[in-house]
Amino acid sequence: MITINFINEYQNEYNIYETLFNELAIKAYQHLKLVDNYEISVTLVSNEVIHQMNREYRNKDYITDVISFENDLQYSFEDDLDLGDVFISVAKAIEQANEYQHSLKRELCFLFVHGLLHCLGYDHQDEESEKEMFKLQEVILDA
Repeated sequence: MITINFINEYQNEYNIYETLFNELAIKAYQHLKLVDNYEISVTLVSNEVIHQMNREYRNKDYITDVISFENDLQYSFEDDLDLGDVFISVAKAIEQANEYQHSLKRELCFLFVHGLLHCLGYDHQDEESEKEMFKLQEVILDA
Protein backbone atom coordinates (compact mmCIF):
# COMPACT_ATOMS: atom_id res chain seq x y z
CA MET A 1 0.00 0.00 0.00
CA ILE A 2 1.07 3.59 -0.65
CA THR A 3 -0.21 6.21 1.76
CA ILE A 4 -0.33 9.79 0.51
CA ASN A 5 0.19 12.84 2.70
CA PHE A 6 -1.68 15.41 0.63
CA ILE A 7 -0.90 19.08 1.27
CA ASN A 8 -2.65 21.81 -0.66
CA GLU A 9 -0.86 25.15 -0.44
CA TYR A 10 -2.65 26.46 -3.52
CA GLN A 11 -6.45 26.86 -3.43
CA ASN A 12 -9.03 24.80 -1.54
CA GLU A 13 -10.89 23.82 -4.71
CA TYR A 14 -7.98 21.53 -5.61
CA ASN A 15 -8.51 19.29 -2.56
CA ILE A 16 -10.52 16.98 -4.83
CA TYR A 17 -7.24 15.69 -6.24
CA GLU A 18 -6.35 13.93 -3.00
CA THR A 19 -8.78 11.11 -3.83
CA LEU A 20 -7.55 10.82 -7.42
CA PHE A 21 -3.91 10.73 -6.35
CA ASN A 22 -4.72 7.98 -3.84
CA GLU A 23 -6.43 5.95 -6.57
CA LEU A 24 -3.43 6.39 -8.87
CA ALA A 25 -1.01 5.40 -6.11
CA ILE A 26 -2.98 2.17 -5.58
CA LYS A 27 -2.93 1.44 -9.32
CA ALA A 28 0.84 2.07 -9.44
CA TYR A 29 1.37 -0.16 -6.38
CA GLN A 30 -0.61 -2.99 -7.99
CA HIS A 31 0.87 -2.62 -11.47
CA LEU A 32 4.45 -2.52 -10.17
CA LYS A 33 3.73 -5.47 -7.84
CA LEU A 34 5.16 -3.64 -4.84
CA VAL A 35 5.07 -5.47 -1.51
CA ASP A 36 6.20 -3.03 1.19
CA ASN A 37 4.11 -0.26 2.69
CA TYR A 38 5.11 3.16 1.40
CA GLU A 39 4.35 6.76 2.22
CA ILE A 40 4.73 9.79 -0.06
CA SER A 41 3.97 13.48 0.39
CA VAL A 42 2.46 15.48 -2.45
CA THR A 43 2.10 19.25 -2.18
CA LEU A 44 0.21 21.54 -4.56
CA VAL A 45 2.01 24.87 -4.84
CA SER A 46 2.10 28.12 -6.82
CA ASN A 47 4.45 29.01 -9.65
CA GLU A 48 6.38 31.27 -7.30
CA VAL A 49 7.04 28.48 -4.81
CA ILE A 50 8.11 25.91 -7.40
CA HIS A 51 10.29 28.51 -9.16
CA GLN A 52 12.08 29.20 -5.89
CA MET A 53 12.51 25.47 -5.21
CA ASN A 54 13.83 24.84 -8.73
CA ARG A 55 16.34 27.67 -8.33
CA GLU A 56 17.41 26.66 -4.82
CA TYR A 57 17.62 22.88 -5.16
CA ARG A 58 18.28 22.33 -8.86
CA ASN A 59 20.10 25.55 -9.81
CA LYS A 60 17.54 26.12 -12.58
CA ASP A 61 16.02 29.58 -12.74
CA TYR A 62 12.61 28.86 -14.28
CA ILE A 63 9.15 27.66 -13.35
CA THR A 64 8.70 23.92 -13.71
CA ASP A 65 5.62 21.73 -13.40
CA VAL A 66 6.75 19.07 -10.92
CA ILE A 67 9.72 18.51 -8.64
CA SER A 68 10.30 15.29 -6.73
CA PHE A 69 12.73 14.50 -3.97
CA GLU A 70 13.37 10.78 -3.63
CA ASN A 71 14.33 9.41 -0.22
CA ASP A 72 16.97 6.73 0.25
CA LEU A 73 14.74 3.84 1.35
CA GLN A 74 17.55 1.77 2.80
CA TYR A 75 17.79 4.26 5.68
CA SER A 76 14.07 4.48 6.51
CA PHE A 77 13.16 3.45 10.05
CA GLU A 78 9.40 3.89 9.76
CA ASP A 79 6.74 1.20 9.48
CA ASP A 80 5.94 2.74 6.10
CA LEU A 81 8.94 3.40 3.87
CA ASP A 82 9.04 7.12 3.03
CA LEU A 83 9.39 7.48 -0.74
CA GLY A 84 9.92 11.24 -0.64
CA ASP A 85 8.12 14.41 -1.64
CA VAL A 86 6.41 15.58 -4.83
CA PHE A 87 5.64 19.25 -5.46
CA ILE A 88 3.27 20.21 -8.28
CA SER A 89 2.66 23.73 -9.58
CA VAL A 90 -1.08 23.99 -10.20
CA ALA A 91 -0.72 27.18 -12.26
CA LYS A 92 1.87 25.51 -14.52
CA ALA A 93 -0.40 22.47 -14.83
CA ILE A 94 -3.28 24.74 -15.92
CA GLU A 95 -1.02 26.34 -18.53
CA GLN A 96 0.14 22.96 -19.84
CA ALA A 97 -3.38 21.50 -19.92
CA ASN A 98 -4.42 24.41 -22.14
CA GLU A 99 -1.30 24.06 -24.28
CA TYR A 100 -1.75 20.29 -24.79
CA GLN A 101 -5.53 20.67 -25.12
CA HIS A 102 -6.50 18.16 -22.47
CA SER A 103 -8.12 18.45 -19.07
CA LEU A 104 -6.52 19.83 -15.95
CA LYS A 105 -7.45 16.57 -14.23
CA ARG A 106 -5.37 14.62 -16.75
CA GLU A 107 -2.42 17.00 -16.42
CA LEU A 108 -2.34 16.98 -12.61
CA CYS A 109 -2.70 13.19 -12.52
CA PHE A 110 0.11 12.84 -15.08
CA LEU A 111 2.38 15.09 -13.02
CA PHE A 112 1.59 13.18 -9.82
CA VAL A 113 2.35 9.80 -11.42
CA HIS A 114 5.53 11.23 -12.94
CA GLY A 115 6.72 12.43 -9.53
CA LEU A 116 5.67 9.18 -7.85
CA LEU A 117 7.68 7.11 -10.35
CA HIS A 118 10.72 9.32 -9.76
CA CYS A 119 10.39 8.65 -6.02
CA LEU A 120 10.18 4.92 -6.79
CA GLY A 121 13.53 5.15 -8.59
CA TYR A 122 12.46 5.60 -12.22
CA ASP A 123 14.12 8.25 -14.34
CA HIS A 124 14.38 9.49 -17.92
CA GLN A 125 18.05 10.34 -18.35
CA ASP A 126 18.39 8.39 -21.58
CA GLU A 127 16.05 7.30 -24.37
CA GLU A 128 15.54 3.76 -23.07
CA SER A 129 14.72 4.78 -19.48
CA GLU A 130 12.49 7.58 -20.78
CA LYS A 131 10.47 5.10 -22.88
CA GLU A 132 10.09 2.78 -19.90
CA MET A 133 9.02 5.54 -17.53
CA PHE A 134 6.58 7.19 -19.92
CA LYS A 135 5.03 3.84 -20.83
CA LEU A 136 4.51 3.10 -17.13
CA GLN A 137 2.90 6.51 -16.67
CA GLU A 138 0.43 5.84 -19.46
CA VAL A 139 -0.41 2.33 -18.20
CA ILE A 140 -1.09 3.66 -14.69
CA LEU A 141 -3.12 6.61 -15.96
CA ASP A 142 -5.13 4.46 -18.37
CA ALA A 143 -5.97 1.94 -15.66
